[in-house]
Amino acid sequence: MNPNASPPAPDRPARRVRGVLLPCLAVLGLACVLFVLRGPLMMSAPRCMAGRWHGCYDTFNGVVLMTLVTLPLAVLAAWGLARVRRAGSGAGGTGGGSAAWRTSLAEVGMVHGTVPFLWLTMMPGAAPGIAPARVSLVPLRDLATMGSLGIIGNLLVFASLGFFAPVRFAAMASLPRILALGAGCSVLVESAQYVLRLDRVSSVDDVLVNAAGAVLAGLASRRWWRAPSGRSARSSQTSHTSAISPAA
Repeated sequence: MNPNASPPAPDRPARRVRGVLLPCLAVLGLACVLFVLRGPLMMSAPRCMAGRWHGCYDTFNGVVLMTLVTLPLAVLAAWGLARVRRAGSGAGGTGGGSAAWRTSLAEVGMVHGTVPFLWLTMMPGAAPGIAPARVSLVPLRDLATMGSLGIIGNLLVFASLGFFAPVRFAAMASLPRILALGAGCSVLVESAQYVLRLDRVSSVDDVLVNAAGAVLAGLASRRWWRAPSGRSARSSQTSHTSAISPAA
């Protein structure tokens, strides 16, 4: 008996069941959220379908609706990128198969899930360029005035970035780095609001909630994080050593 023998690989059927079950649960959760929000979203539908700016592209409901409507296009873009990667690397390349699809989906997901909310944060208020720039640096003071919709919106601003960045980039596969990424991007947005005088309050609470949303989304995607190359190399070296060790 070889005491250094590696444990048997996980059962493939069980892994396939988990691979199918998790996306199904995600789709079910999304369907439940859409069912709850169907009323507000449908209020913006006529204006969005008519291409009207006011009531669609300048509102939270309208932007969320258009993000959901264009979701099939985002999936198609990820599929196209995956095909290009597989063709470029060859059937046996490291970028082929599921790795190409995973990388492409993460890239498209970061863009598709972040740009619409950045658009909302940069929408001007009632008197852009006229009202003085305002800053709120007292933590938690503005949190009570955000309301539930405001808190949810701030949590979602960089949620896609926090979810997909560690899936795409091994360097981002840690909670402190995701926190720093979310907070850093939020500081840039709040600074832009102040410099451009968009008649919006640049608040530290926005930074805190944006960063929290990125971290929570990162926790949700933790099982799909890309392993650092050093860890992978150590695992491969350990497996190789176990394979060549003599049997007892």
